[in-house]
Amino acid sequence: MRYRTAQAGLAILASMLAGCVSTEGPELPPAPIAMTTPTAQYKIGPGDTLGITVWRNPELSIDAPVRPDGRISTPLAEDIVAVGKSPTMLAREIESRLAKYVTNPIVTVVPKSFVGPFAQQVRVIGEAATPRALPYRANMTVLDAMIEVGGLTKYAAGNRAMLIRTVNAVEETYPLHLNALINSGNIDRNVALAPGDIIIIPQTYF
Repeated sequence: MRYRTAQAGLAILASMLAGCVSTEGPELPPAPIAMTTPTAQYKIGPGDTLGITVWRNPELSIDAPVRPDGRISTPLAEDIVAVGKSPTMLAREIESRLAKYVTNPIVTVVPKSFVGPFAQQVRVIGEAATPRALPYRANMTVLDAMIEVGGLTKYAAGNRAMLIRTVNAVEETYPLHLNALINSGNIDRNVALAPGDIIIIPQTYF
Protein backbone atom coordinates (compact mmCIF):
# COMPACT_ATOMS: atom_id res chain seq x y z
CA MET A 1 0.00 0.00 0.00
CA ARG A 2 2.80 2.40 0.90
CA TYR A 3 4.51 1.55 -2.39
CA ARG A 4 1.35 2.39 -4.35
CA THR A 5 0.92 5.60 -2.37
CA ALA A 6 4.51 6.60 -3.14
CA GLN A 7 3.97 5.85 -6.82
CA ALA A 8 0.85 8.00 -6.87
CA GLY A 9 2.72 10.82 -5.18
CA LEU A 10 5.54 10.65 -7.71
CA ALA A 11 3.04 10.68 -10.57
CA ILE A 12 1.37 13.81 -9.16
CA LEU A 13 4.76 15.49 -8.70
CA ALA A 14 5.79 14.60 -12.26
CA SER A 15 2.58 16.06 -13.68
CA MET A 16 3.10 19.27 -11.66
CA LEU A 17 6.68 19.60 -12.94
CA ALA A 18 5.52 18.98 -16.50
CA GLY A 19 3.02 21.81 -16.12
CA CYS A 20 5.88 24.14 -15.19
CA VAL A 21 7.89 23.37 -18.32
CA SER A 22 7.76 26.17 -20.88
CA THR A 23 5.98 25.35 -24.10
CA GLU A 24 7.37 28.34 -25.94
CA GLY A 25 9.91 26.27 -27.82
CA PRO A 26 13.72 26.16 -27.64
CA GLU A 27 15.72 29.04 -26.22
CA LEU A 28 17.61 29.64 -29.47
CA PRO A 29 16.49 29.04 -33.06
CA PRO A 30 18.24 26.42 -35.16
CA ALA A 31 21.14 28.00 -37.00
CA PRO A 32 20.69 28.09 -40.78
CA ILE A 33 23.16 26.18 -42.90
CA ALA A 34 26.41 28.14 -43.15
CA MET A 35 26.74 29.70 -46.57
CA THR A 36 30.37 29.66 -47.68
CA THR A 37 29.73 29.38 -51.41
CA PRO A 38 28.10 31.90 -53.77
CA THR A 39 24.32 31.98 -53.42
CA ALA A 40 21.78 31.72 -56.22
CA GLN A 41 21.26 34.67 -58.54
CA TYR A 42 19.75 37.72 -56.91
CA LYS A 43 16.02 38.09 -57.55
CA ILE A 44 14.55 41.57 -57.89
CA GLY A 45 11.96 42.64 -55.34
CA PRO A 46 9.50 45.53 -54.81
CA GLY A 47 11.28 48.67 -53.60
CA ASP A 48 14.53 47.89 -55.41
CA THR A 49 16.11 50.60 -57.55
CA LEU A 50 17.62 49.37 -60.79
CA GLY A 51 20.23 51.11 -62.89
CA ILE A 52 19.30 50.36 -66.50
CA THR A 53 21.94 51.18 -69.10
CA VAL A 54 21.34 50.90 -72.85
CA TRP A 55 24.69 50.92 -74.63
CA ARG A 56 25.14 53.94 -76.91
CA ASN A 57 21.66 55.18 -76.01
CA PRO A 58 22.03 57.42 -72.95
CA GLU A 59 18.55 58.86 -73.47
CA LEU A 60 17.16 55.38 -72.74
CA SER A 61 19.37 54.77 -69.69
CA ILE A 62 17.68 55.49 -66.36
CA ASP A 63 17.40 54.53 -62.70
CA ALA A 64 14.06 52.75 -62.36
CA PRO A 65 12.35 52.01 -59.04
CA VAL A 66 10.45 48.74 -58.81
CA ARG A 67 6.88 49.70 -57.99
CA PRO A 68 4.76 47.92 -55.34
CA ASP A 69 3.03 46.04 -58.18
CA GLY A 70 6.42 44.56 -59.14
CA ARG A 71 6.76 46.45 -62.42
CA ILE A 72 9.11 49.10 -63.79
CA SER A 73 8.65 51.74 -66.46
CA THR A 74 11.44 52.62 -68.88
CA PRO A 75 11.55 54.71 -72.07
CA LEU A 76 9.96 52.80 -74.97
CA ALA A 77 9.36 49.76 -72.75
CA GLU A 78 6.67 50.55 -70.20
CA ASP A 79 5.25 48.31 -67.49
CA ILE A 80 7.69 45.42 -67.50
CA VAL A 81 7.32 42.89 -64.69
CA ALA A 82 10.64 42.92 -62.81
CA VAL A 83 9.93 41.26 -59.46
CA GLY A 84 11.20 37.70 -59.13
CA LYS A 85 13.58 37.99 -62.09
CA SER A 86 17.35 38.16 -62.03
CA PRO A 87 18.96 41.36 -63.40
CA THR A 88 20.20 39.37 -66.41
CA MET A 89 16.74 38.00 -67.19
CA LEU A 90 15.24 41.48 -66.99
CA ALA A 91 17.98 42.91 -69.23
CA ARG A 92 17.19 40.34 -71.92
CA GLU A 93 13.48 41.18 -71.76
CA ILE A 94 14.15 44.90 -72.06
CA GLU A 95 16.35 44.19 -75.08
CA SER A 96 13.52 42.28 -76.76
CA ARG A 97 11.15 45.21 -76.13
CA LEU A 98 13.63 47.80 -77.43
CA ALA A 99 14.46 45.78 -80.53
CA LYS A 100 11.37 47.31 -82.18
CA TYR A 101 12.98 50.75 -81.97
CA VAL A 102 16.75 50.22 -81.55
CA THR A 103 19.08 48.13 -83.69
CA ASN A 104 20.70 45.36 -81.63
CA PRO A 105 20.16 46.94 -78.20
CA ILE A 106 22.54 45.91 -75.44
CA VAL A 107 21.08 46.40 -71.95
CA THR A 108 22.68 46.07 -68.53
CA VAL A 109 20.63 46.01 -65.31
CA VAL A 110 22.40 46.68 -62.02
CA PRO A 111 20.57 46.81 -58.66
CA LYS A 112 21.59 50.05 -56.91
CA SER A 113 19.49 49.74 -53.78
CA PHE A 114 17.69 46.56 -52.97
CA VAL A 115 15.79 44.53 -50.41
CA GLY A 116 14.88 41.56 -52.60
CA PRO A 117 11.68 39.49 -52.62
CA PHE A 118 9.80 39.13 -49.32
CA ALA A 119 11.03 35.56 -48.83
CA GLN A 120 14.64 36.82 -48.95
CA GLN A 121 14.18 39.71 -46.52
CA VAL A 122 14.83 40.09 -42.81
CA ARG A 123 12.22 42.43 -41.32
CA VAL A 124 12.82 44.38 -38.12
CA ILE A 125 9.70 45.94 -36.60
CA GLY A 126 8.83 47.70 -33.37
CA GLU A 127 11.24 49.71 -31.23
CA ALA A 128 14.24 49.82 -33.56
CA ALA A 129 15.72 53.22 -34.42
CA THR A 130 14.78 52.72 -38.08
CA PRO A 131 12.55 49.65 -38.42
CA ARG A 132 12.61 48.32 -41.97
CA ALA A 133 13.12 45.35 -44.25
CA LEU A 134 16.72 44.34 -44.91
CA PRO A 135 18.10 42.21 -47.73
CA TYR A 136 19.33 38.92 -46.33
CA ARG A 137 22.99 38.17 -46.96
CA ALA A 138 25.05 35.08 -46.27
CA ASN A 139 26.02 34.53 -42.61
CA MET A 140 23.88 37.46 -41.42
CA THR A 141 23.26 37.65 -37.65
CA VAL A 142 20.91 39.50 -35.31
CA LEU A 143 23.76 41.86 -34.42
CA ASP A 144 24.28 42.69 -38.12
CA ALA A 145 20.57 43.48 -38.46
CA MET A 146 20.55 45.69 -35.36
CA ILE A 147 23.55 47.65 -36.66
CA GLU A 148 21.74 48.27 -39.96
CA VAL A 149 18.57 49.55 -38.24
CA GLY A 150 20.54 51.79 -35.87
CA GLY A 151 20.01 49.82 -32.67
CA LEU A 152 17.18 50.16 -30.15
CA THR A 153 15.08 53.15 -29.15
CA LYS A 154 15.08 54.29 -25.54
CA TYR A 155 11.61 52.75 -25.17
CA ALA A 156 12.65 49.29 -26.38
CA ALA A 157 12.30 46.21 -24.22
CA GLY A 158 15.18 44.50 -25.95
CA ASN A 159 15.27 41.43 -23.73
CA ARG A 160 11.63 40.70 -24.60
CA ALA A 161 12.27 40.78 -28.34
CA MET A 162 11.16 37.80 -30.40
CA LEU A 163 12.39 36.13 -33.58
CA ILE A 164 9.73 34.59 -35.82
CA ARG A 165 10.99 31.96 -38.26
CA THR A 166 9.24 29.47 -40.50
CA VAL A 167 10.71 26.00 -39.95
CA ASN A 168 9.38 23.11 -42.05
CA ALA A 169 6.32 25.19 -43.01
CA VAL A 170 5.58 25.89 -39.33
CA GLU A 171 5.94 29.37 -37.82
CA GLU A 172 8.13 29.20 -34.70
CA THR A 173 8.82 31.94 -32.14
CA TYR A 174 12.11 32.29 -30.25
CA PRO A 175 13.17 34.76 -27.54
CA LEU A 176 15.93 37.27 -28.21
CA HIS A 177 17.95 39.16 -25.60
CA LEU A 178 18.91 42.32 -27.43
CA ASN A 179 19.79 44.41 -24.37
CA ALA A 180 22.26 41.77 -23.26
CA LEU A 181 23.69 41.58 -26.78
CA ILE A 182 23.90 45.29 -27.61
CA ASN A 183 24.36 47.02 -24.26
CA SER A 184 26.28 44.37 -22.32
CA GLY A 185 28.27 42.89 -25.19
CA ASN A 186 27.04 39.39 -24.37
CA ILE A 187 27.98 37.95 -27.74
CA ASP A 188 26.62 34.48 -26.95
CA ARG A 189 23.19 36.08 -27.32
CA ASN A 190 23.90 36.68 -31.01
CA VAL A 191 21.86 34.50 -33.37
CA ALA A 192 22.36 33.52 -37.00
CA LEU A 193 19.52 34.74 -39.21
CA ALA A 194 17.78 33.06 -42.12
CA PRO A 195 15.89 34.51 -45.11
CA GLY A 196 12.33 35.44 -44.14
CA ASP A 197 13.08 36.01 -40.43
CA ILE A 198 11.08 38.67 -38.56
CA ILE A 199 12.48 40.44 -35.47
CA ILE A 200 9.83 42.02 -33.24
CA ILE A 201 10.99 44.51 -30.59
CA PRO A 202 8.25 45.46 -28.09
CA GLN A 203 7.97 48.65 -26.09
CA THR A 204 9.00 48.60 -22.45
CA TYR A 205 6.33 48.70 -19.76
CA PHE A 206 5.79 51.97 -17.91
